[in-house]
Amino acid sequence: MSTIKIRIAGKGDARYIALLGRITFTGTFGHLFRDGEDLRGYCEETFNVGKIETSLQKSSSVYWIAFSDRLPVGYAKLKLNSPSAFIAEGKICQLQKIYVLKDFLSLRVGFQLQEQMLQKAREYGYSKIWLSVLEENERATLFYKKNGFTVIGKHDFQIGKERFEFLAMSKALS
Repeated sequence: MSTIKIRIAGKGDARYIALLGRITFTGTFGHLFRDGEDLRGYCEETFNVGKIETSLQKSSSVYWIAFSDRLPVGYAKLKLNSPSAFIAEGKICQLQKIYVLKDFLSLRVGFQLQEQMLQKAREYGYSKIWLSVLEENERATLFYKKNGFTVIGKHDFQIGKERFEFLAMSKALS
């Protein structure tokens, strides 16, 4: 049985995070793109090693990386001081990403990453955390609902020629 180890990510983990992001994003959402160039372009821009190195150094970003037998299998990103149009007041942060390789989902890596993120958000004194999840991503929506998040609104997002509907969800941290 695999042992999962999770730690705060550093600049040297950017290449792992970039690769994990590309693999998991493409595996989860690739089928929604009519034009492969739109998908490729988004992944090159979003999961660029240099861009992630810069993000890892920002005081407003906290990343975690999960390993199974020393292999990187998932990561999470918390964005501090990230208000939402759907939340009127409070000290708010954003669960920006939890990405886990499909073969490791059954090991509850996503749940473990989420728990570490929620603990850190509470330590920093945040009252609420929010996230956006693709409305069609039923697995993720059910995961967050099961873990106490509620839908607070909807918004859209465009990547290339594709427009996607997202659910905004939040959870009180107190």
